[in-house]
Amino acid sequence: MRILAAGDHFVAPDLFARELASEIGAGHSVEHLRLPWPLTPFGPVAEVDEASGDEDTMLAALGGAEVCVTQMGPVTRRVLDGAPDLRLVVVGRGGPVNVNLEAAREHGVQVCNTPGRNAAATAEYTVGMMLAAMRRVPETSAALAAGRWAGEFYTYDNCGPGLDGARVGLIGCGAVGSRVARALTAFGARVRVYDPYADEQVLRAAGEPVADLDALLRESDVVSLHARLTPRTRGMLGARELALLPDGAVVVNCARGALLDEDALCDGLETGHLAAAALDVFAVEPPPPHSRLRTAPRLVMTPHLAGANTSVAHNAARIAAAEVGRFLRGEPLAHRVA
Repeated sequence: MRILAAGDHFVAPDLFARELASEIGAGHSVEHLRLPWPLTPFGPVAEVDEASGDEDTMLAALGGAEVCVTQMGPVTRRVLDGAPDLRLVVVGRGGPVNVNLEAAREHGVQVCNTPGRNAAATAEYTVGMMLAAMRRVPETSAALAAGRWAGEFYTYDNCGPGLDGARVGLIGCGAVGSRVARALTAFGARVRVYDPYADEQVLRAAGEPVADLDALLRESDVVSLHARLTPRTRGMLGARELALLPDGAVVVNCARGALLDEDALCDGLETGHLAAAALDVFAVEPPPPHSRLRTAPRLVMTPHLAGANTSVAHNAARIAAAEVGRFLRGEPLAHRVA
């Protein structure tokens, strides 16, 4: 069987290949393709979202392949039309947004993902970003690197709040949000959770369930986004919602940039209504040169790194290889989405 390992600079083709060899042995042809992500940001390719590379490259690499494992390769209708031997696509990420699922079904191609492979990493990073924003870590580090001992950050007005006793509202309680809740509880935070799609028992295990988003916002010193991006959740935190937060609140987004109205966030920071914010994701990645985010005060920004650590890359490759093994043995797939 011919397998295409369409990796990138995070989950490399040879990492996919090593995990495949461990799972299914060496009796299969594994071809390597390296896509440019994350050195080049992902984006839409034809009709799919969040892909890396182009259709022509994928078509050339898929010739004769029955299986494709990838994180970011664009599996569009045109690619599927031009890959008649393809029978399985395994996407090494939580959602197969780089695959045209309707076209895959029409072509008889099964599609799997690798849920949970970066939940721990994203949760850790979220809490780190929360602390960095609340405790003014970037500003004080930059001052010291510039040779200035910023003692003013020890004053009451500048030192920032802590998590112990803070009211933290989580929007979304999936694999990441539930882990963030556990970590925050250990810090002594009072965790409240809004997720209209989660089971009540899951919500209660994470913190205090709140049925109304407005109510959550009105009583949150810190709010952190953990929802999936859908037409319904796009822009879910806009000017009206941010205005409901208490003065001095902190906003954290390590989920998807388009969940949050960035202009409204900048307004809140510039007026002082918001004490700080931390963003790892953006509506446009990278933010354009004229973006207000680049000059907004008390804003911590990182380039979409929350889900990136070495364990995540190995998890993605291992889970993907296990699905290929099940496919070859004729077993039910564990994470089939199409």
